[in-house]
Amino acid sequence: MNPTLRQFRDFFVSLRLTVVLLGLSMGLIFAATLDQVNLGVWAVQANYFHSLFVLWKIPGTDIPLPVYPGGYLLGGFLLVNLISAHVYRFRLSWRKSGILLVHAGLILLLLGEFLSGLWQEEFQMQLREGETKYYSESSRFHELAIIDTTDPKFDDVVVVPESLLTHGSALQYPKLPFRVVTKEYYPNAALGMRTGAKDETPAPATAGIGPQIVATPLPLTYKEDERNVPVAFVELVGPEGSLGTWLLSPQLGAPQTFDYGGRSWRIALRYQRAYRPFTLTLLKVTHDIYLGTDIPKNFSSRLRLTTLDGREDREVLIYMNNPLRYAGLTFYQYQMDTEHNTSVLQVVHNPGWLLPYISCVMMTLGLVVQFGLHLAGFIGKRRAAQPAAA
Repeated sequence: MNPTLRQFRDFFVSLRLTVVLLGLSMGLIFAATLDQVNLGVWAVQANYFHSLFVLWKIPGTDIPLPVYPGGYLLGGFLLVNLISAHVYRFRLSWRKSGILLVHAGLILLLLGEFLSGLWQEEFQMQLREGETKYYSESSRFHELAIIDTTDPKFDDVVVVPESLLTHGSALQYPKLPFRVVTKEYYPNAALGMRTGAKDETPAPATAGIGPQIVATPLPLTYKEDERNVPVAFVELVGPEGSLGTWLLSPQLGAPQTFDYGGRSWRIALRYQRAYRPFTLTLLKVTHDIYLGTDIPKNFSSRLRLTTLDGREDREVLIYMNNPLRYAGLTFYQYQMDTEHNTSVLQVVHNPGWLLPYISCVMMTLGLVVQFGLHLAGFIGKRRAAQPAAA
């Protein structure tokens, strides 16, 4: 073998590399745990574990510098190290079957975490008793929706992802007779009514409710009980010129309306939606407490699940530790407001949700097999030694 290739192989097969990677992983977990107070769960997960490097911005600039290996990089090297060790060091035999099974479960666990980081999506569905919905909404991401409501039977919706709004570029969609230009974008801001004071800054918005509102930028929040609510100033430009600039924010609630080209339009900045080929109707919410206390005993939501093709129409009950699994989605009971008869479901899409369970079973079985083989060998030696001692 070529000496360079041999060194390359020995590097990935080395047990020393395994120890170094495990030590770096412990340091990563420790740093992420400390930083969770400042960034929150989602930001820590993205910055530390779902990244190749942990980035640090130079104070006073937006220049990021890699300062520590991230979860994807460490997990990838651990996976390659483990597979390489099996290929070049381990030999298939019954005496090593337990160890092989444990390592196979560990490899599956690493792959499952990687796939979950890439594909897992989380949304929420808020329902009042009697309300029906066929979509869920993100609690962290937003989108610009421009809706053609001319046809009373059908809404033609064009959606612009939040990531495209932050660049400030002009966007032209084939279905729209105008361009969408982002003038300003605040990732987090507070809205207030204008008072008409002389020291107020001029309103960037010229259409809709925007001229009556002032938007104050706020620093990003990473607290679990708070949300970043963005504000965007969006100008629509047709062939004959500007149609006006709208102030858009999820805080406004209802979409703003306007007419153009003989058609009726609505425009809004809302939480990102994921549409489903079925509907859920909230029939009843139940909130039980322990007798004589205010301690919650049970949260449950009874819903009717109906597919759009009419093939399925049934009632389901969702409560704590008893989610609904349907069409690759898992619906958990997340929150409940009994005063307004409202239930909030957490909707999770994770194609690799079974892999951690399978890997844990494999590793447990491998440990049992390996312990059993060693125990059988030990008992055999004791039995063989007894006649000689006698």
